[in-house]
Order: sequence, then structure tokens, then C-alpha cells
Amino acid sequence: MPMARRRMRRRRVARAAVGTAVVAGTAGAVRHHQQKRWDKKDQEQYAQQQEQYAQQEEYYEEEPQYVDEPAPPAASGPDLTQQLQQLADLHASGVLSDEEFASAKAKLLNG
Repeated sequence: MPMARRRMRRRRVARAAVGTAVVAGTAGAVRHHQQKRWDKKDQEQYAQQQEQYAQQEEYYEEEPQYVDEPAPPAASGPDLTQQLQQLADLHASGVLSDEEFASAKAKLLNG
């Protein structure tokens, strides 16, 4: 092979190698730039989420104020009457003896 052809072939290989290096270098630079943009976006989203979380924490840290409501008065009228009626029904049906009925009635009436 003549010397001129070898030089031309070497130049072609060198040009291809240089072209490949330029393309690879450019791709690497673009990738690096994109990665920086993505990282910045991720950091902004993370900061935003942390801020929202902190706001929720503040909301839930406030202690709710409860007002003590008075207990409803003991209903002695209808309840007591109903219980006495049940005792009387049990006594009439023979489930309770006279003594059991009297003691249960005394417990209800005395409180």
C-alpha cells in the first residue's frame, strides 16, 4: 500500500475518532446540564413538601379546647317506673320470689 493511502486512511480514522469524541463530549455536557436541572427541580419539590408538612404539624399541634358540659340529670321518673314495672312483671310471672322482689324494689327506690 502506498504511503499516501496510509496517510489518508489514518486521517479518516483520526477524523472519525475526533468526531466521535466531540459528539460524546457534547452528549456528556448536555446530560450533565440536564441532571443539574432535574436535581434543582427535585430539591424545590422536596422543600415544598417539607413546608407543607411543617404547616400540617403546626395545625395539629394546637390543642383543641374542650368545654366541659354538665352531665345530663339522672332520669328518675320514667326509668324508675319502667324498672319497677319490669320487677313487677318478673314477680307476677314467678321468676322472682316475694323476698327477691322486695329487696330489688328497695334497692331501686333507695338509689
